[in-house]
Amino acid sequence: MKITVKPEAIRAIYLGSMCAFAYLAVYVVRNILSAVSPQMLELNVLTNETLGTLSSIFFTSYAVGQLINGLIGDKLKARYMMCGGLALAGIAGLVFAFFAQSPQIAYVAYGATGFFLSMIYGPMTKMVAENVSPLYVARCGVGYTFSSLFGSPLAGLLAMAMPWRIALYVTSFILVGVGVLCFTLFLFFEHRGIIVYNHYERKKEEGGSIQILLKHQIVKYTVVSILTGIVRTAVVFWLPTYIAQYLGFSAETSALLFTVTTLVISCSAFLAITVYERLGRKRDLTVFLAFTASAVCFLLLYFIKQPIFNIIVITLAVLFANCAASILWSVYCPSLRDTGMVSGATGFLDFISYMSASVASTVFANAVSAIGWNGLILVWFGLMAIGVLIALPFKGGKTHVE
Repeated sequence: MKITVKPEAIRAIYLGSMCAFAYLAVYVVRNILSAVSPQMLELNVLTNETLGTLSSIFFTSYAVGQLINGLIGDKLKARYMMCGGLALAGIAGLVFAFFAQSPQIAYVAYGATGFFLSMIYGPMTKMVAENVSPLYVARCGVGYTFSSLFGSPLAGLLAMAMPWRIALYVTSFILVGVGVLCFTLFLFFEHRGIIVYNHYERKKEEGGSIQILLKHQIVKYTVVSILTGIVRTAVVFWLPTYIAQYLGFSAETSALLFTVTTLVISCSAFLAITVYERLGRKRDLTVFLAFTASAVCFLLLYFIKQPIFNIIVITLAVLFANCAASILWSVYCPSLRDTGMVSGATGFLDFISYMSASVASTVFANAVSAIGWNGLILVWFGLMAIGVLIALPFKGGKTHVE
């Protein structure tokens, strides 16, 4: 029996694989500082306060970059945005690794790394949305969403296998290499007609940008972006420190547990899209269920003190929150294709997400001293409870269906 693969599916596999590979490199670099932070804290290379400042600077520059580069990405080819961002971020990462013990230079270099990495997601989402059949767009999104989450356990493995500075060097060199490889693949795909730019434009009679986005639930999904951004970015960034300080594990064991927990969390993209399709592609209902499950887990976390069970519950809490994030990035953002503003809108949502994470990361650093980890757990529960309210799926008595 001959198996026929549709050209649309082949195109999706090509572009989805390239994006997933590039995004995996991005998230290994993004998570490597978090993964090696127990080493750096133990060796007095950094303090909690310095680490909090670095993460805040990174998230802020990444957020501002998402806003700027998202708008540019609606005008400039994804080839230049993605590949340039990868290579430049790798170079900035090398500078950070070399000057990590010189705070002023480290702050600038790590901030630059964040800005250059922000050149990738918006243009990538636009390129996929415009060149892949709607049937396969969400599945492509699963691929690079999985990569974004799988970057954490890979960073954890590097942290276990290497001294902190070597791990930073290795990941930065990888990023430069991936940038060069992707540039070559872009040229090949463009030559073969697999990638074509700007063949979806906004209709003039639809109204202004704000009006169009309001019709597409931009306010609701902005709040979803804020809440999931805090959990998937700031909470995960502090997870190794939480495991070491609150649960009492050594730096080496913390790195191992961080690897295991983030490996489980990386499956959230597959879980989210599976539930979404089983529910009849009901986007809002899927987000509502994800926030509800996460809120329940964070509440349980407050009462569970046994370390292993505590780690299991916080892993599930973050996993379910990331399910809501997966629907946002893999389903909602590509659904804006016909507006001609996929990159700009995605950049805006990412900007909001990481600005929230930037503020939250600094707050978390101070909150540990002020209210302790138990108080911080209740804050995390409160955020997910807000998500439950904002994500209520019924609008005019009907659940939104893609």
